[in-house]
Order: sequence, then structure tokens, then C-alpha cells
Amino acid sequence: MLETTISGSLPKPAWLAEEVPLWAPWRIADEDQLAQAKRDAVRLALLDQEDAGIDIVSDGEQSRQHFVHGFLERIEGIDFARKKRIGIRADRYEADCPTVVGAIRRPAPVHAEDVRFARAHTSRKLKFTLPGPMTIVDTLADDHYGDRPTMAMDFARVLNQEARDLEAAGADVIQFDEPAYNVYLDEVKDWGIETLDTAVAGLSAKTAIHICYGYGIKANNDWKKTLGSEWRQYAATFPTIAESQIDQVSLELAHSGVPTAVIDLLGDKDVLVGVIDVATDTVETPGEVAALIRQTLAHAPAERIFPCTNCGMVPLARTVAVAKLRALAAGAAITRDEL
Repeated sequence: MLETTISGSLPKPAWLAEEVPLWAPWRIADEDQLAQAKRDAVRLALLDQEDAGIDIVSDGEQSRQHFVHGFLERIEGIDFARKKRIGIRADRYEADCPTVVGAIRRPAPVHAEDVRFARAHTSRKLKFTLPGPMTIVDTLADDHYGDRPTMAMDFARVLNQEARDLEAAGADVIQFDEPAYNVYLDEVKDWGIETLDTAVAGLSAKTAIHICYGYGIKANNDWKKTLGSEWRQYAATFPTIAESQIDQVSLELAHSGVPTAVIDLLGDKDVLVGVIDVATDTVETPGEVAALIRQTLAHAPAERIFPCTNCGMVPLARTVAVAKLRALAAGAAITRDEL
């Protein structure tokens, strides 16, 4: 019970990419050397998590510049040479996004080898993350479909193919990252859940959806300040998600305005509770982590609670991220011992 995990990304070593910035370019130009460097970084990320005491580990997204585009780079129908600067997350901020120029297709598995490599280098449960259909379509310029639900369903089918390959390669948990679920609340009900269920259809591995309020960057932090003292986005979507085929739901709690009672809306889903704030360099104490975990136990049994980070930690310095991992594991251990 109270198995710890992270939501996905970890900071990259300074020899692989610049720390802190999102979309940081690789420091190594030679393709063979870069491939080896990425694998070295994955082994280091796994070791950092294991040394900290994390129970369900991930590759830290070390082989990807960005959690969405790292997958899309190998999908046909997307032109990375035709990037457009567009507003994403309901124009919360702008990003240079590749353009969809034709029907999308996955000619081959994208991350199966990444999973096989990580699986060979850890004996712990292994999680692998993929971008969710709604967040994908919100992070692309579209010159082909002209209809978000249709494009999202095509991506859902491609994601399902990928997820089946990741399961076969050794992933124990396959997580779909959907920060867009906290932005397009009506669309979640209209077509978001249908695409998510398509993405997870037929899988035996545990499936999860990660819904956060974004990386700890200025645009997201400024947006959070406008949400008031109680953030109600989860309350609008969790009843719908409770009826979905997904097994686990990841949510942001640490230093947020999210009331822990929203967990009640998730029915019998496993809950990955964000008890580590990724928007600050301040490292939580184990006692602070334990106190937040105790609050969640009023809403779900310990067997369904998985202490986690609020979001990815790629915008943090590695020393800070490692310290937060240790606090996460230590806080969960305190609560586990109490129970």
C-alpha cells in the first residue's frame, strides 16, 4: 500500500540537455553518441528513483525533448519542418508546434525499445508515459483534419497500438498525460473520455491518466493565481472519468487549491495523489508529505492511494528533484508505518 511513483519527467543531466528549460535542445550532435547518452541518462534516472526509495519507477522521459512531441516525431502525417507558433491550453501560452498535413499513421513502434531498455535495468514496477489524445491535438497546428474530435480519435487508435507494444515490451503501468482535461472541461465529456477509452482498449497493464495544472513555469503559475482559493476543475470531470475504462487517476494536491474531497468523485479508481510541488525549489519535509497523504486517506483506502509528484519535474534542478524524490518516499514510509 501507498506505493510511490512520479508523474513522468525528471531533469536531464547537464551533459545531455540544459537543465530547467522546457524544449531544451540536445547538447550532443552525433546521433550514435546521443542515443548512448540518452540510455545512460535513463539508467541514471532509474537509479536515482531506486536510491530514493520510489516503488514504481519511470525512465524520466530522458529520451524525449517534450512529452508530446517526443512521441509525435515518429508519426507520419506530421511535418516538423512546418512549425507554427500557436496558443495552446486555451491560449494560456504560445508554443512552436508542428503541423498536421495528412492522415496520421504510426509506421512502427515509437517507444518499445525504450521500455525494453528500462525493463532490463530495473526489477521494480515500470511506468511509461504517453501524451493523451486531447493534449496531443491541443499541441499541434492542424492543416488537415479541421475537426479536433476526429483528429483525437485517430490519435487514440494510434496510441492504443503503441500502448499494446509497450505492454508487450514490459511496461507495468501505461500513463496518458492529459493536462488539457483541466482546460477543456466540456470537451472531456463530449469526446475526451471516448478517445481515452479507445486508447486503453484491450490492455492488461495498469492504465493511468495524469491530469495536472501544468509544469511549474510562469504561464502556468500565473494562471493558477486566477483560479481562486478552491480549484474546481476536477469536480467537473471526475464523475465522467469515474465511468471510464482507466484504472488510475493522477491529480495535483500539493500547494494547490484542490480540495481532497474530489477523490470521492472517482469511485473505485486508484488515485495517484500529487504530494510533491514541482513549481518550487523548496524541498518538502517527510512530515509535510505524510500529513498530506493522511488527508487523502479519509477519501480512499491506502491500497488505492499512490503518493506521487504533482507533475513532471523536468523544469527543476536535478539536486532539487532528487531531494524531492527522497522526501516523497520518506513521507510515504512514515504513513505506511503508522497504518
